[in-house]
Amino acid sequence: MGLESDIEKLARNPTLNVLEPEALRLIAFAAEVKTLRSGDVLFRRDEISGDGFVLLTGSIALDPSGIGAATAQIVRPPALVGEIALFTETRRPVTAIAREPTNVMRISRLLFLRALSEFPRSAERLRRALGERLREFTSELGSVRRKRMTPMGGGPAA
Repeated sequence: MGLESDIEKLARNPTLNVLEPEALRLIAFAAEVKTLRSGDVLFRRDEISGDGFVLLTGSIALDPSGIGAATAQIVRPPALVGEIALFTETRRPVTAIAREPTNVMRISRLLFLRALSEFPRSAERLRRALGERLREFTSELGSVRRKRMTPMGGGPAA
């Protein structure tokens, strides 16, 4: 894969598409592309995270049980797996397993933060986009809470 192709693939991801082309170029140039075979483990639940992975091809099962449960969520390109790890150290909440031959681009936290530092306009655009996502999530959470508190039948509680 060429650099321009990698930049285009990064730009398809909803989190990364707000970054300037130059910031994406830096990430694509310095990131590592990794090839997984079907069944390869990308990372395991509870491991300390230091990087995120953009799916370039294939698919990954995200298994919260850590044992290959059938209830795993399946993600495909242009998913960004481990997004929070790009901002802060955390433990992996799932085990990530390749379901088929898969290529991922590993973006280290240091590389990502360097790109934001060198391209402050990208950092500001990302801050706004993440702020909007957080507002939407908070609103959805409020809706779920209200629905759970509404008595059956929809009328006021007696």
